[in-house]
Amino acid sequence: MSTPDFNLLVTLDVLLAEGNVARAARRLRLSPSAMSRALARLRKTTGDPLLVRAGRGLVPTPRALELRERVGPLVRDAEAVLRPAEKLDLKQLARIFTLRSSDGFVENFGPRLIARVGKDAPGVRLRFVQKLDQDSVLLRDGSVDLETGVIADTTSPEVRTRLLFRDRFVGVVRAGHALSRGRITPSRYASGQHVLVSRRGRDSGPMDDALKPLGLERRIVAIVGGFSAALALARASDLVATVPERHTVSLRAGMHAFALPVSTPQITVSMLWHPRMDADPAHRWLRECVREVCNEPG
Repeated sequence: MSTPDFNLLVTLDVLLAEGNVARAARRLRLSPSAMSRALARLRKTTGDPLLVRAGRGLVPTPRALELRERVGPLVRDAEAVLRPAEKLDLKQLARIFTLRSSDGFVENFGPRLIARVGKDAPGVRLRFVQKLDQDSVLLRDGSVDLETGVIADTTSPEVRTRLLFRDRFVGVVRAGHALSRGRITPSRYASGQHVLVSRRGRDSGPMDDALKPLGLERRIVAIVGGFSAALALARASDLVATVPERHTVSLRAGMHAFALPVSTPQITVSMLWHPRMDADPAHRWLRECVREVCNEPG
């Protein structure tokens, strides 16, 4: 079965509205002969004469009258689909956005983001889900609208990314801990009891790699899956937690943070989204909200 020529819908709409080949031709900026050929194609496609001679004019057939009621809305809907999106009215926007983020993002940036979104678009709801892996399939299938975190080797190349901020690791202990006083040397840091954050259950991390050339090794007594759990343990014990500085500002309130005595890789935190959302006005607005909130002074 051949695909119909949908351009004929526009021609049919004008012909039925005008009831005159010459007037329809002028309206569509076609020659009378071109319009006559288009009418012939329409008659062949629909299997109906559509317009028939009555005296010196043309009158529509019953089939044409039926089509006139249907073709007009079809053409209008098609025009609306192909027209550029109207300006976004945030006050009228009613939508749920799903954000997938790593541990600590919601606690640290969530309150400000919710306040910002609520002020601009009170009808918008944010759904936060935990980021348990680096798979991009949830962005691709639309289950997640926006994601934040570190770009991994497994991140799909089709995904769009934008840098939010750069972070560094710091050591964190409870108030009054021995490491909250005096100069922190590599050996003092390594001699403490440590809680390691590893989502994959590994028994070492970047800090251990940095200490090894110095002949030092941390004593890791606990391994947890997220920064909030590590800080909760450090807050209630003598454990030392090593966490990203900006990502955990709210989580470590009332605790003592110190610069690490060895060099560790910098962390680049980005937001990620699927390219099909690039031109969506509401999604662009949300991305800008996230960017601004993450760059506000802590």
